[in-house]
Order: sequence, then structure tokens, then C-alpha cells
Amino acid sequence: MTKEPDLRPATPRDLQEALAFALRFEGRKRIHDADEMMSQITAERLVRHLDRCGFVLMRRPPASSLLGLQKGHRKPEP
Repeated sequence: MTKEPDLRPATPRDLQEALAFALRFEGRKRIHDADEMMSQITAERLVRHLDRCGFVLMRRPPASSLLGLQKGHRKPEP
């Protein structure tokens, strides 16, 4: 594994949000069999369990181009 200088520990909230999103969506398509509340409860329980087991999750900062798209901004065209 290569050393990634931009890695930082993911917070429990980061992990919870990512898991809850994965339970509600397949890519960008909404999965209708996964209820909003149930996905939050499941994600919280998974995060607590992983924390008790000593797991540490690392994450990279979002790519600058993706950050702008997530906020609804477009990169200026050259």
C-alpha cells in the first residue's frame, strides 16, 4: 500500500453517512426498499460495532472538481 499524504482519520459521522447513503442508493439511483430511518439506524449500529472492534477508517479529501459539483458549482470553462 502506498503512503497517501492526504489521508486523515474518518470520523464516526463520516462513516455513518457513507453507510446510510449506500443503504439508500445504488450509485445515484434511489433504492426504494431501504427506508431513510432504517438506513440511519443500521449505519449507526455498524459504526458503533466497528468502533468497539478497533477499526480505523481513513479517507482522502474530496477532489476539488467533485467538491464544486457537490455544492452545485461548475468549474469555469477555459
